[in-house]
Amino acid sequence: MYKRILVPMALDHGLSPETLEIARALLQEGGEVVALHVYETPSGAVGAYLDEEMVRAGFEMARTRMAEKLAEHPGVQAVLKKGHSYRTIVDYSTEITADCIVIGSHKPGLRDYFLGSTAARVVRHAPCAVHVTR
Repeated sequence: MYKRILVPMALDHGLSPETLEIARALLQEGGEVVALHVYETPSGAVGAYLDEEMVRAGFEMARTRMAEKLAEHPGVQAVLKKGHSYRTIVDYSTEITADCIVIGSHKPGLRDYFLGSTAARVVRHAPCAVHVTR
């Protein structure tokens, strides 16, 4: 059983309810579940065409979608961070001294074997236990 579990959430995937339930099952009494969404700000060529207000609106839309997804999961702390997905997940898990990360993963394609998916990178670099679900 774990006392602090981090659940990274990709708001455009449907795995969040499942990963949150797994986290609750692994949580010790009095423990804490923290749901994290990493908002990747547009960069490079795309970023050059977006003004600051559009980026801010996208961030606020992510905050709203996260609140909607967590509405049926009372007691889960919601955190929204800007950054690169896997690196922010690993860094934030260290910052909050998470005991476990429960992360969803899609079925890997050929590209993932060469570059690695977010879940695969989290597994390789996390400072704590990682539970991956598909």
